[in-house]
Amino acid sequence: MNLGVIILALVTLQRLGELWLSNRNTRRLLGQGAREYGARHYPLIVLLHALWLISLWWLAPWRPIDGFWLALFVLLEIARIWVLASLGRRWTTRILVLPDAPLVRRGPYRFVNHPNYMVVAGEIAVLPLVFGLPLLALIFSLLNAGVLAIRIREENRALGR
Repeated sequence: MNLGVIILALVTLQRLGELWLSNRNTRRLLGQGAREYGARHYPLIVLLHALWLISLWWLAPWRPIDGFWLALFVLLEIARIWVLASLGRRWTTRILVLPDAPLVRRGPYRFVNHPNYMVVAGEIAVLPLVFGLPLLALIFSLLNAGVLAIRIREENRALGR
């Protein structure tokens, strides 16, 4: 197995693990009375991320690895862990709001409103660049920007911002 396959396998396993965690947290939050917002655009997010990974598996596994971009991707993954740890049991891939629960203001949320989306935007751009695929980075970054415009508007509305 080469490094490209290992990287893609780790990212795929990470995403599957996050879906499991998100589903567990979603069930628990809904059971506590949380309300979901923006559910109509959620399939677009799932489709975008699935197509991104499929495209990478199709185009990237045997390409050379750029060490600079790989190091930047690793930093983004550390930031992702910081976001997930900061939200804890409230982290999901959906927009769920618990009535009367205060907004999370620890970790990266002390500095910016949507650090998770900043990390995701970085990942979507940087991982293709690890494999020397700038056009793929551009295409998916533009698609992600469109989806995030909808997502952030819905989340801000849900949080009363």
